Amino acid sequence: MQNEAIQVKGLQKSYKNLPVLEGVDLEVEKGSIFALLGSNGAGKTTVIKILTTLLKQDGGTASINGFDVATKPDSVRKSISLTGQFAAVDEILSGRENLIMIAQLRHLKDTRQVANELLDRFGLTDVADRRVSTYSGGMRRRLDIAMSLVGKPPIIFLDEPTTGLDPEARLEVWKTVKQLANNGTTVFLTTQYLDEAEQLADRIAILHEGKIIANGTLADLKKLFPPTKVEYVEKQPTLEDIFLAIIGKKEKK
Repeated sequence: MQNEAIQVKGLQKSYKNLPVLEGVDLEVEKGSIFALLGSNGAGKTTVIKILTTLLKQDGGTASINGFDVATKPDSVRKSISLTGQFAAVDEILSGRENLIMIAQLRHLKDTRQVANELLDRFGLTDVADRRVSTYSGGMRRRLDIAMSLVGKPPIIFLDEPTTGLDPEARLEVWKTVKQLANNGTTVFLTTQYLDEAEQLADRIAILHEGKIIANGTLADLKKLFPPTKVEYVEKQPTLEDIFLAIIGKKEKK
């Protein structure tokens, strides 16, 4: 039985003859959290757009849940959900109404029950009938992710899910992402926050200048870092140390 939810081989994409992706390879196991790291302009969002059928690649292949993104986009879309960098919620509606609306668009039965289950799962029952415009940043993001799970897609893409959130709201989202994976959902997230990947991801890939230059568990990536210097206390490298070392940048002091 195939254990990979996502398979990418030799993915290429250029804009106006400017290469953005130059042969990206990666695999994501079912039920895992995979983090794609990279600086601004590294190509993270381009990867997400190709994998979610919003953009066609110039070369290479990608399959989601066993379906090729280029030849079977409809089947891919039925297997996934995408949450972008900014919460895509209707602020005039209540949280419950937002969820019911998405359930209706997905042609689900008993849309109110679907909404109630997700409100309970994401700790939003107490504010379910308040306008979303009154929600905090963390509550909006949780609602946004809940809306992505209407219909129970096996794979969810989170493109920089905590951008612009305060530390408390970020922790709320982290807890939510961990719960998704614990319930069997495959999570593919992009982030610029290295501590986020360190906290959440089962595997981490670093995208730099259109190529994956490192890919593995946090323990694997630590092996790429120069041996620790022992003076009085041994200091283990953080993911930030590793990231900067791998892409050839020196941390400013």
